[in-house]
Amino acid sequence: MIPFLINLFSNSEEPAPTDPPQEEENGNGNGNGSDPNNGNGKELYWGVDSASYTDENLFQCVIDNFGQPEVWGRYLGDREGISAGLDTDEVNYLHENDIQILVIYNHVNDATGYDHGVEHANQAIAYAEDLGIPEGVAIFGDIEPDYPVDSAFMEGWHDTLSDSFYQPGIYGVFDQGSALFEAYIAMNQDVQENTVVWTAYPQEEITTKENAPEFNPQGPDNAMLYGWQYAIDAETCNIDTNLFTGDMMDYLW
Repeated sequence: MIPFLINLFSNSEEPAPTDPPQEEENGNGNGNGSDPNNGNGKELYWGVDSASYTDENLFQCVIDNFGQPEVWGRYLGDREGISAGLDTDEVNYLHENDIQILVIYNHVNDATGYDHGVEHANQAIAYAEDLGIPEGVAIFGDIEPDYPVDSAFMEGWHDTLSDSFYQPGIYGVFDQGSALFEAYIAMNQDVQENTVVWTAYPQEEITTKENAPEFNPQGPDNAMLYGWQYAIDAETCNIDTNLFTGDMMDYLW
């Protein structure tokens, strides 16, 4: 019995405690795409969009007050009193500063009717071809909250762009129950699943790149929801602020 008792007491000794592993301090991953585990399992890229032409003054304003963007959203064609259109000099300037361009088409006032969607898609394609935008880039149709909208328009937009060198995208305020949201989920399932969505819902506060919020966009479940314009109308610089997933980068110029 004595050997048994000795063995029992020997095995009951607990090993000396070890120091717990140190946790690394991680940011939220916003801005450089370097942290794939930012709480949502997505690489995130910070960017801006603007109706203003990107010259050195605007670019420096953004750098000084907000940080270096990876993405800059700009418009196809001039729309008087609303937005200045991209030109070759601006494209070159942004690319020279290692910024990818998110391409926006905002010449829609009435987003209803299949043929109307086809017409606007063809106009967007013509603008893109004139600028030399390469194959595979998405063009985001801008559908504002006060525009009439139906699923037929977005299907016409999708079908025409899908048959071109470009990819279909939609920008808008995709709050559940809105006309845009309801029109989107009424589309053919295949169209829903093959349209890139850039949503402006919900709205947060304008921030610097470093202080951008966690990625929390809302939009249709079946969409390729890759972009979130989380705040609009910065007081300093004429910009809105955005977060994009790594998937979105495949659709930029």
